Amino acid sequence: MTEKTFNVLFLCTGNSARSIMAEVLLNTMGAGRFKAYSAGSHPRGQVHALALELIGKNRLPTQGLRSKDWNEFAQPGAPRMDFVFTVCDDAAGEVCPVWPGQPMTAHWGIPDPAAVEGSDEHKRRAFFTAYQQLSNRLTIFVNLPLARLDRLALQRRLDEIGRVGRTEPVA
Repeated sequence: MTEKTFNVLFLCTGNSARSIMAEVLLNTMGAGRFKAYSAGSHPRGQVHALALELIGKNRLPTQGLRSKDWNEFAQPGAPRMDFVFTVCDDAAGEVCPVWPGQPMTAHWGIPDPAAVEGSDEHKRRAFFTAYQQLSNRLTIFVNLPLARLDRLALQRRLDEIGRVGRTEPVA
């Protein structure tokens, strides 16, 4: 019996860094159980150079990565999503297209490394931090016993994953 491959869409505003890194990480970590995609509400049109650098340094594939509009995945003939995760705070508050099939959704907000200013090293650290947070969350996700969780229990777990490594601002 063939095991189901789950389609996962990572959404962000610019689709240039966090959602792209999540796509690559899940496609690698998912070992064929997951097919990941990424898109943005206002795509920048290109993948951030520091995201590509970090993905490459981790020996993950960069070929074919592109910044794309989320409407691409709401069109007839687009892959049917099982999961849709927002990885930036801006996309979580936006009105998303209607996804056929009622996929499970969760917000996994990660601070935007592309918005960090300062030295190149400071920017690289921000990208590394985002990459690590995504990697940690995706490690938990790929190890969930999906076949044994009902929809409510799965939603609870997805929401919990979105809080892993989250640091609240100090008042």
